[in-house]
Amino acid sequence: MECTNRQVAETLRLIGQLLEIRGDNPYRVRAFMNGADAVDRLARRVADLSKDEVVALGGVGERLAAVVHEVCETGTSAELEALRAELPSSLLELLRIEGVGPKTVGRLWRELGVTSVPELLAAIEKGRVRRLKGFGAKSEAELRRGAERFAATVQRMNRSTAESLIAGLAGVLAPGQYVVAGSFRRGTATVGDLDIVCCESPADLNSRLRLVADEVIEAGERRTSIRYRGERVDIRYTTPDALGPMLLYLTGSKAFNIKLRDRALLEGLRINEYGIEDRARAALRTFPTEAAMFEALDLPYIPPELREDAGEIEAAEHDRLPELVTADDLRGDLHVHSNWSDGTLTLAELAAEGERRGYEYLIVSDHSATLKVAHGLSERDLAEQRHTIEVINRDSECRLVAGIEVDILSDGTLGLPDRALADLELVIASLHSGLRQDQDQVTRRVIAACENEHVDIIGHPTGRLIGRREPAAVDLARLIGAAAEHGTALEINASPFRLDLADTAVRAARDRGVRLSVGTDAHRPGELDNLRHGLVTARRGWCTAADLLNTLPLDRLLEWAA
Repeated sequence: MECTNRQVAETLRLIGQLLEIRGDNPYRVRAFMNGADAVDRLARRVADLSKDEVVALGGVGERLAAVVHEVCETGTSAELEALRAELPSSLLELLRIEGVGPKTVGRLWRELGVTSVPELLAAIEKGRVRRLKGFGAKSEAELRRGAERFAATVQRMNRSTAESLIAGLAGVLAPGQYVVAGSFRRGTATVGDLDIVCCESPADLNSRLRLVADEVIEAGERRTSIRYRGERVDIRYTTPDALGPMLLYLTGSKAFNIKLRDRALLEGLRINEYGIEDRARAALRTFPTEAAMFEALDLPYIPPELREDAGEIEAAEHDRLPELVTADDLRGDLHVHSNWSDGTLTLAELAAEGERRGYEYLIVSDHSATLKVAHGLSERDLAEQRHTIEVINRDSECRLVAGIEVDILSDGTLGLPDRALADLELVIASLHSGLRQDQDQVTRRVIAACENEHVDIIGHPTGRLIGRREPAAVDLARLIGAAAEHGTALEINASPFRLDLADTAVRAARDRGVRLSVGTDAHRPGELDNLRHGLVTARRGWCTAADLLNTLPLDRLLEWAA
């Protein structure tokens, strides 16, 4: 099976976390964590390496290398499956609470019997957590806030988690016989249950699903529902000649489907997941594709990302749908980090990664010195880095652009003086602290950054971390207005843990003529692949190629930033 470095690293990291929860030897835990980091940093595909080459990575012993090869070949490992069988699966949701690590989860489980977020909230309510050694009223209150915030989003996965589930199921589903639908296909920032439309034999697939499912909720000829790695997966069966209506129906959104159905009723038609029925003749028509079904409804094809009943049907009726930006339009990544601050790749390795992806440029935007936790750069460091970039660019097909991610400080000033920013080719200004300030205060800070003549882009404008940290109370209407006035771009941060700006704000900015940039904020090699998440968010915001800075050739990008 096809297995990416990211999937292998996530599996190793999960084994390490489960071992730590169980209270295993810390050296063994650290071995799996170090192995995960080593695979994550690897520029080559780990699946292409021999066992000896994996050992030679450093931090990976022979036993761990054997696990790596097992994961590459099967998508899992015997040790992981044994741990899953031994430990309550709901313990993993505790790890998704802000500030909670495996050691804390292990103590809550072993000492209090807490195995889930509801049980944790119940233990907090009874004051049991504060009585644990090393805890207290303050840490208990922080746990409560994190658990309550998680509980509000517990039914939703980020896109990275959803992709990991899909990759795991790909070993069971027949290639070319299924399509993932639902909110994942529409490109939403978070995903609930996975919806899959499948054209293969229900009996054959159901027998294979039983081998990998945590639980089979129901298994039938038309629908099968399972719980897989703690998440619900719903599979609907159809035939190739009727794939279009089933895929359209299960992709949604619900509001879009209702609007489309009501429009069809006005034409004397009834639509459902099986096809279109003419009420006069009571004849059901099936369609092999969604495009054929839209054509039968006298509409152009509406991309899944737009199906939210936000004016897309009306735009389609008047032939005014935007020509959405595609991956082929993107020329580079506008936000990456190197090992000069808190990234893992050298500048030369970044350039090589950019070449491998066919990029024209990468914006090197390491942190400024004020973000000490990220080993940010001083003016002197920046001068040295610019020189190194110039040397690398002589032999690289992917041009590294000398930039910075400068801190917007709590008082609204920037983390580097104007003289330092003036020497850079592109400047991103971002919030990293003071995120709990009141709306007017935090909004004035980002607007002040917009007004600075050296700032080109506002990075991850609200500072949110999906499911873990609420966005800062930035007044986005005011920010978008300021960005439009001063010609400052707003970032769509492509990390699946951020996707900030959100799609609705992206559309509002685009409608005001504000330019958008997509940056991965990558700190490791695999994170450079996250550009696709930012792209889908841009598409949900109705962006065309002309709306994104990433589509500009390098000379025009630098001219825009000058």
